[in-house]
Amino acid sequence: MVTFDYIHDIQTVYRKVVNATSRPGQLADLAEEVALLEEDGKNDCPASFLLLALTLFDQEVTFAVMSKKAEVISKILNQFTYAKPVAIEQADYILILQDAGEGALQEAIGKAKSGTLRNPHTSASLIVEVEKVSNNQTLQLKGPGIRTTAFIDVKTSEKWLELRQMKNREYPLGVDFLFIDQEQQLLSLPRTTQISENRVIV
Repeated sequence: MVTFDYIHDIQTVYRKVVNATSRPGQLADLAEEVALLEEDGKNDCPASFLLLALTLFDQEVTFAVMSKKAEVISKILNQFTYAKPVAIEQADYILILQDAGEGALQEAIGKAKSGTLRNPHTSASLIVEVEKVSNNQTLQLKGPGIRTTAFIDVKTSEKWLELRQMKNREYPLGVDFLFIDQEQQLLSLPRTTQISENRVIV
């Protein structure tokens, strides 16, 4: 029986996340690693979020969880990574689960820290659970890591695009996004990525 390898599998996921971040629009498939972690039986916290926390968090990191089960999930993430749960406004990572309710993503974007001109890296990253991410041509991406253009679609009832653009308008200040869907496909959108709606002219 194959079990989750806390060194090898996390290194693999880290490479996938780095690859997806350096090439916005290129989806990372985390299904295999998520399935192995699910077999390990940490059921109170979605395996995709635990996997990303194991990959990205350490004792220096702060985080906030937006979910009906925020308290339980925060406790699990703290136990596994030693990262510290804090208020949304102070968090290095904000985890927004689909059960967080209407408006949670907008609240997270509004409250997320966007760094300072001297220390833009002190901004937050938002990890957002959505229905589906794909390369359908709904949104067009341009910017570093994209040769010409790339296309994505993010299936979620939450409004986020306009709020992201407002939050990131004073580069290098801003926030970074990681979307993870129900099929464990990961989409990374760093603040350097320009996003526009792809209006097809018929």
